[in-house]
Amino acid sequence: MLPEFESAKALFSLYDLEVSRETYQKLEDYAAFLVAYNENVNLTAITDGDGILKKHFIDSLLLHGICKAQFPEGGRVLDIGSGAGFPGVPLALQRPDLRITLLDSLNKRIMFLQQLCEKLGLSYEAVHGRAEQLAKDETYREQFDVVTARAVAALPTLAEYSLPFVKIGGYWIAMKGPGEDVQPALQAMHVLGGKLIDTQRYTLPDGEERVIYVVKKLSPTPTKFPRNSGQIKAKPL
Repeated sequence: MLPEFESAKALFSLYDLEVSRETYQKLEDYAAFLVAYNENVNLTAITDGDGILKKHFIDSLLLHGICKAQFPEGGRVLDIGSGAGFPGVPLALQRPDLRITLLDSLNKRIMFLQQLCEKLGLSYEAVHGRAEQLAKDETYREQFDVVTARAVAALPTLAEYSLPFVKIGGYWIAMKGPGEDVQPALQAMHVLGGKLIDTQRYTLPDGEERVIYVVKKLSPTPTKFPRNSGQIKAKPL
């Protein structure tokens, strides 16, 4: 399914990524299960091994490679809109010490993630729900050291979904394409208690550009946020 290990290892080294043969075998199992499951449930448009490695796995692994300092030992992490598990599952493979929760609004994706968790022998939690509703629950609100989101929505909207989950001193890390202007989101970040502290740009092996925005949570998110989805879409912060 995936390229053979030595070939992939050379590719990883270009990005200063270290992936053991054992972890790579789990990525191989992940890819095979994803493609088989995708025949019945649409999870990804990328179904070839080379594409999965370069566009999903390397992209996800680079989150930790670039932002390693933001992930504390034993930290609690939430991945919003996890879909087929990116970047949350590769992160769980890299850092088994992290307590990872994968959140998605579609139960068919959660069912896949739960079966994948068992298949790979991981211990993450997969939760079915909507971010704007779950963020009102004190079990989740401002409880996470890191919240990740990979190209889920426009940045101002994504900020309102994400920052209410981040604890004071923690981080929201947004993974985006290169075409979006961050400026309109800065005010939303401020209102929600966050501040943009870093922007990292990189290029995937196929030439596609990506951007990571790192936002630090400096103050509590006002209790009125997040608003319901209709309000968020009608009037972004």
